[in-house]
Amino acid sequence: MVVLATKIYVEGDARDRTLDSLRSLVGNEIGELEVTYEVGVRHDDFPSVTIEGDDATVARNVIREEFGEVVPDLEEGETYVGTLESWDEEGFVLDAGQSVRIPAGELGLGPGEPAQIRERFGLVQHLPLTFVYSEDGSSRLADEERDRLYEWTRGENGRLNVNSATRAEVRATLNRAGHARDVVTIERLGLLEQSVICTEDTDPPGLLASVGEYLPAELRCVVP
Repeated sequence: MVVLATKIYVEGDARDRTLDSLRSLVGNEIGELEVTYEVGVRHDDFPSVTIEGDDATVARNVIREEFGEVVPDLEEGETYVGTLESWDEEGFVLDAGQSVRIPAGELGLGPGEPAQIRERFGLVQHLPLTFVYSEDGSSRLADEERDRLYEWTRGENGRLNVNSATRAEVRATLNRAGHARDVVTIERLGLLEQSVICTEDTDPPGLLASVGEYLPAELRCVVP
């Protein structure tokens, strides 16, 4: 079984749609391998994929690479993925199957309080983030994670980051609101966390104002 490092925290019909989406994503990744698989959700909202068959080992590795994995024990100096659970003056708290605090001084994302950094980089709650674990409480964001976030602010295209919605739901909302032509693509950050990459002449705050009423979600802009 592989426990995926992305959460399903919505309820009701939205939860069912998210599980259907996950089944499709898993099928796209390992459907041609000699395996059978079953998707479930743990008590802490992390989904799990149970895989059996001749290609099970290969399939598990493919899934780990695509989604990241929540493991029972974290080891010193190793890199993992956790979801952004909360933030305060002391730093970020990630959920990696257990709470992991990233002190403000270990974020590595420039000046400002953690809340200001979250705003500047468009970090929505539950966003999967890669970190390097330290037992002494000084875990830090991984270098590749810092590079990814800085790229968001340095590119020519702004972004609108969204949680609580699948990629298909975000795309349908943009189409319904008449903004299909204002978007280059929608990048999947997690099962329910998406990044709408805007065209060069599209203003992310303006897009947020236009589509916000259609999405019961947290939305954060990234303005280069």
